[in-house]
Amino acid sequence: MLRTDQLTWTEYVEKLKEEPIVFLPVGAHEQHGPHLPMGTDAILATKMAEAVAAGLQGLVLPTISYGYKSQARSGGGQTFVGTTSLDGQTLIATTQDIVRELARHGVRRLVVLDGHFENQWFLTEGIELAQRELQASGGAMDIVRTEYWDFCPEAVLDTVFEGEFPGYDLEHAALIETSMMLYWQPELVRVDSIPQNDQASFATFDTYPQDGRGGPASGVLAPAKGASGAKGQLIIESTITAITQALGAHFQANS
Repeated sequence: MLRTDQLTWTEYVEKLKEEPIVFLPVGAHEQHGPHLPMGTDAILATKMAEAVAAGLQGLVLPTISYGYKSQARSGGGQTFVGTTSLDGQTLIATTQDIVRELARHGVRRLVVLDGHFENQWFLTEGIELAQRELQASGGAMDIVRTEYWDFCPEAVLDTVFEGEFPGYDLEHAALIETSMMLYWQPELVRVDSIPQNDQASFATFDTYPQDGRGGPASGVLAPAKGASGAKGQLIIESTITAITQALGAHFQANS
């Protein structure tokens, strides 16, 4: 695995001759409770991209470290000081610009690896607008957009959760992300501040302006009780294996 921001432009040109899979990690700057850093989504997306790229001899671009606005039922919402978000059109345009530039470089295979729940459709729009331009000019790029958590095997979730899995939308700063950070960057986890049993209880609709109603004051949407580095390792390693296999098969089939 190589990071493009650590290559010279001439080294980059040589690497592109091998038609590598290029990874674009995308995260957010968003509150993650009193125990995890606000860059958690960007950190996890970056590390996941680097790990998968290493297995596929890929290149990793600099991370987009800001994401679309936090929503109450998946990130606690925009009521928290520190959460710093982009308008949808900004993320769309940024994604479109990057894809356009990569096409100019000659990149033919791209993975946009998302670590922030709210980013999904804005990344998709940026990709599709860029693809429209490429197709109009006779160009082509095989692009995958994915959220890493979709690849965590159900058997692993059954193992790490003592009770029922609350769903990825509520797993904000909770057991999964806390465990992953405890494994990958334990020095950034404020262990003594991990909420144990905080649980959001939202209405089945969203209200605007956001008021934070239904979410715990901590910003943690589901219990982080039982989080551990060992669970993080299990989640991470099984997810990396699954993503690597899926992407390898996809690009092999489309080569």
